This record gives sequence, structure tokens and C-alpha cells, in this order.
Amino acid sequence: MDKIKELAKMIDHSILHPTMTDEDLRRECEVAKKYDVASVCVKPYAVKQAVELLKGSDVLVGCVIGFPAGNSAVAVKVFETETACNDGAVEIDMVINIGKALQGDWAYIEEEIGAVTKTCHENNSIVKVIFETDYVNKKEDIVNLCKICTKVGADYVKTSSGFGFVKGGDGKYAYTGATIPDLELMKQSVGPGVKVKAAGGVRSLDGLIEVQEAGCSRCGATATIAILEEAKVRFGG
Repeated sequence: MDKIKELAKMIDHSILHPTMTDEDLRRECEVAKKYDVASVCVKPYAVKQAVELLKGSDVLVGCVIGFPAGNSAVAVKVFETETACNDGAVEIDMVINIGKALQGDWAYIEEEIGAVTKTCHENNSIVKVIFETDYVNKKEDIVNLCKICTKVGADYVKTSSGFGFVKGGDGKYAYTGATIPDLELMKQSVGPGVKVKAAGGVRSLDGLIEVQEAGCSRCGATATIAILEEAKVRFGG
């Protein structure tokens, strides 16, 4: 596999902004097909459309669950997952219950990740577990989440939804997303069967290569065109 293809197959092309219309979905699925990325990541109602739009391509269809804040009940996340899989999604990106993680209710977190993972695997889909590391940012909490994901057999751990904002010391809200220290910690803390996905703030070729070097197998991106056009220039595609 050449370098451009290798990088393209790291990208989950995100089509998740709340204002996106069906026309936006069609346009972005065409982008995904043109650049032959790993997958698109879409909102639940858009799964059927995305499957149809990507028919005949090698681009997989993924769907977000409990998105973006992770507040749905476990049974609702399971139902959402079943629905998405029945509609044709083969990859599921679920947001954990952030408050439960912050209060250290690991039994609850294990129950919900385990339930969604079981549903995914019963439907021949993989699951990526979103920690939202802008909020769940203590090392010990990230390590605990990685251990739980390993225990229940999740396929990926993932940094962010892309929609987490935290207030800094200056009182302004900012978004961090994937950071190299968090990604390296996640890579070190999962078992050998669990992969790592970076999401949030990777907008350049150098950024994609940096998360790859940190151990990531996938990366969520909206700047797919810019990243892969730059890769063509650099690597001669």
C-alpha cells in the first residue's frame, strides 16, 4: 500500500455537524468516495442514505451513538446501535456517560460499554468508544476506561466527539480534542486487541502523521480534502 492510500485508509470522514443537510451528506459522501477513505461517520438518521450513496465503493459507513454528550440511558444506546446496524452501519462510535466516568462509577461505565459492544458484535459491527478527553482528562480515569474497553472487548478507544468544549483559566471556552500525550497513554493502556482512534483537531497532513506515529489506526477528520491533497503533493500521488 502506498503512503497516500495508507493515510486515506486511516480517515473516518466526519459528517456530523448539526446543520448539515441531505445535500451536504451527498457532497461529503462523494468526497469520501473520491479519496477512498476508511469510512464516513454519520448521524443515525443518515445511515440508510449513506449506505446507498456509497454503494459499490470500499468506504464503510459508521454511525454515532449517544452523540455528542453521551447522556442517553444504556437501553437507548443499545436500541440506537441496533437501529444503526439494521440500517447498514458496520462501525459504531459511542459516547460514554461522561458524568459517570467523572464520578468514578466504573460499574455503570462497564455495563454500558459492554452492552453496546455486545450489540455491535452480534450485528457484525465494530465499536469505537469515545472518552471525551476534554472532560475526562485525568490519567487514572483514561487508564481505567482503557482497561474496561479491553475487558469487554471493544474494538477501539477514541479521544473525542469533536463537540466537547471546556472553559479555560481565562474564562473562554476552547476545544482541545486529540492530544499526543492522551493518545500515547491510551495506546499504552489498552490490550493488544484494542486500537486507538484520534478525533478532534487533526486538520493537516502533519497532524495525521503525528497521530499515526503515536499509535493510532484511525483518525476522525473533516479536513479530508486538504489533508490528502497535501499528501499527494508531498508523496507524489
